[in-house]
Amino acid sequence: MTENVLYYGDNLDILRRYIKDETVDLIYLDPPFKSNQDYNVLFAEQNGSRSAAQIKAFEDTWQWDKTSAKTYQEIVEGGGKVAEAMLAFRTYLGENDMMAYLAMMAPRLIELRRVLKCSGSIYLHCDPTASHYLKILMDAVFGPANFQNEVIWCYKTGGATKRRFGRKHDILLFYGKDAAQTVFNVQKEKSYMMHRYGFKKSKFQEDEQGQYSWVIMKDWWEIPSVGSADKQRLGYPTQKPERLLERVITASSNEGDIVLDPFCGCGTTIAVAQRLKRRWMGIDITCLATALIKHRLKDTFGEKIRKTYKVIGEPVSLPDAETLAKEDPYQFQWWALGLVDARPVEQKKGADKGIDGRLYFHDEAENKKTKTKQIIFSVKAGQTSPGHVRDLRGVIEREKAEIGVFICMQKATKPMRAEAASAGFYKSPWGTKHATMQILTVEELLSGKTVDYPHSEGVNVTFNKAPKAKAKKEAHPELKYPEE
Repeated sequence: MTENVLYYGDNLDILRRYIKDETVDLIYLDPPFKSNQDYNVLFAEQNGSRSAAQIKAFEDTWQWDKTSAKTYQEIVEGGGKVAEAMLAFRTYLGENDMMAYLAMMAPRLIELRRVLKCSGSIYLHCDPTASHYLKILMDAVFGPANFQNEVIWCYKTGGATKRRFGRKHDILLFYGKDAAQTVFNVQKEKSYMMHRYGFKKSKFQEDEQGQYSWVIMKDWWEIPSVGSADKQRLGYPTQKPERLLERVITASSNEGDIVLDPFCGCGTTIAVAQRLKRRWMGIDITCLATALIKHRLKDTFGEKIRKTYKVIGEPVSLPDAETLAKEDPYQFQWWALGLVDARPVEQKKGADKGIDGRLYFHDEAENKKTKTKQIIFSVKAGQTSPGHVRDLRGVIEREKAEIGVFICMQKATKPMRAEAASAGFYKSPWGTKHATMQILTVEELLSGKTVDYPHSEGVNVTFNKAPKAKAKKEAHPELKYPEE
């Protein structure tokens, strides 16, 4: 099987640089659009409380500016149906956030069509705010004749208001690259009946909900969203249920096919594709997302999964790390913390109180009284001094943390090491000793060195764990034909 790939970077750049023409069987994308709203990653504390910190992955404000105006102009100058659609949008919408969003989407959809096989499909996930504009844009890119379905995904949570009917659905725009060649595996679902009406018994089955028959699946799907108590929940606000992706992937691909998600977020598409024996490619613009996906894959499929995929775009050397630190200090912090399985804190000026990240662990027998302990991280890409180590020691004492770790680009000086050593040791209930203050360089992290703290199976409880994959039992048998 061809190696699976997780890309870190802007998906437009990744598509143009790495992905060849007509190599992808199925594309699912859930591009963000919420006017004037930040998309944040929330993580639940493992001691049962809820984290107040919000980690800003990227701002989704999509304002009309020089960048969006330049992108728009490039599309128009390219000519064709897409240019005509964009000109019409500009006439109607003017220069606003929606126009900026469409200008961002247009070149990406063009690239996605390029990489899609003639037999391939694309599902664009959106909400009613932008779906009507996106359908016109999709018609321009893929052609109206290749439109297959507007799938309505209904759910019960959210959307309550006294001003209008509750908004309880999203939309999936399903297109083929060539409708005549599009792969589609007919799906069936249960249709319940109240009475037998004299039909032969063999045509019907019965379960706890009553009598039912199997019918062709419709374009209206009622699937629960990922609630706060759901075992799937990883704390990512736009996380989609695995059952939704199961339907998409099962219907429009076969085992061994390549599935691409260019806005892969917390990796639901990737996890489901892996479980359904598809090859996959995921792209995301934040190191936070790639770190979360790595955790999810490991928790779901075990340690061996790491050997079946590669990551492209993240730093793999000291010069790479230095470049990332100069280009985007926050991404550098998130990447460095990901190397030690730590979680970033909220990135607002003055809000971190000297803390860049945290790692939570247990080193006692698991019971109701088990105390969650923590490691505090400080990350510095620039010049460092003993004062930085001293400051972190003060934070450890203030936060009553067990261990503090200072991550830096340069090698620690002798005074810095002396300052760290003066903090003494943390002694675990198991009797093991671990330096209270530790200094790790980026070079050491890249070579495999990590934090020294009490280790055992499941001791790191920083991130919500994804459920393990079930090898034999089918999670949703209704997605396949019943035996005739």
